[in-house]
Amino acid sequence: MRTEGGFCISKIKQVQDRIFYKMLEDAGIEISSGQGRILYVLWQEGPMSIGEIGRRTSLAKTTLTAMLDRMEDKGIVARTFNKTDRRQTTVSLTPAAERMRDTYRKVSDDITEVFYRGFTESEITDFENKLRRILDNLTEEEGNEK
Repeated sequence: MRTEGGFCISKIKQVQDRIFYKMLEDAGIEISSGQGRILYVLWQEGPMSIGEIGRRTSLAKTTLTAMLDRMEDKGIVARTFNKTDRRQTTVSLTPAAERMRDTYRKVSDDITEVFYRGFTESEITDFENKLRRILDNLTEEEGNEK
């Protein structure tokens, strides 16, 4: 059986990122999708270590570090280093990031409406359950490779 699920998921991600970035830009927020994922987890959970942000966003440490550098330059995150172990760094949001929160949430709701246009509630639930199964399969496989 020939399948195109992975290809479709990849294309969906690319197109969705372009639309979402444009919607954010139109709303006055200039951040990348990866930076948005970082903000999202910090808005949900509060300050956390770089390692924990990496686990929650699936961003590689080198990518994450570069993104945090740019976000710090923009004044939307702050890093606090442990005085006894500089390798332990906590990332927190600045007041500027907190001011972006409601606008970001609105744009996120808007892209979700586009994403699920024409779907019933049960179709959305079924679709997301299947995506979680795929993610679980991939996460398990990734763990087996380490």
